[in-house]
Amino acid sequence: MTAVFRNIDELLAAEGRELGHTEWLEMTQERVNLFAEATGDHQWIHVDPERAARTPFGGCIAHGYLTLSLASLFINQLMRVENLAMGVNYGCDKVRFPAPVKVGSRVRGQAVVQKAERIGDAVQLAVRVTVEVEGQDKPGCVADTLARFVFMPAR
Repeated sequence: MTAVFRNIDELLAAEGRELGHTEWLEMTQERVNLFAEATGDHQWIHVDPERAARTPFGGCIAHGYLTLSLASLFINQLMRVENLAMGVNYGCDKVRFPAPVKVGSRVRGQAVVQKAERIGDAVQLAVRVTVEVEGQDKPGCVADTLARFVFMPAR
């Protein structure tokens, strides 16, 4: 279920709120290859299945930054902020890749609002996104993301 925030007060009150889990998403070789094309990162562990099969991973693994990039998708699936003049990604405070995400595995996002604070006319939201890998104890990524939201003036 998607959490909906309609105004500054609702967003500020979200601090500490668990946003839940997304649906599972398969990490396909096609997705990895497209990311390699977009970024120019063609490291063989990501794009050469034959060579990667001979590693302890037993096949290709997703780029860490591809896994991180799913944070936006997962946050957008778990929450919606309405009545905005503007919302922007502001960065990340901390990012870790505790375990590889193997091609063919399924991942999902889990998110918690760590902090919500007013900064000028914006609300800055810190959301910890954990990219869980089905069947693995360790996540593929844990990222403390930051976004800023500016609401439209009340009428």
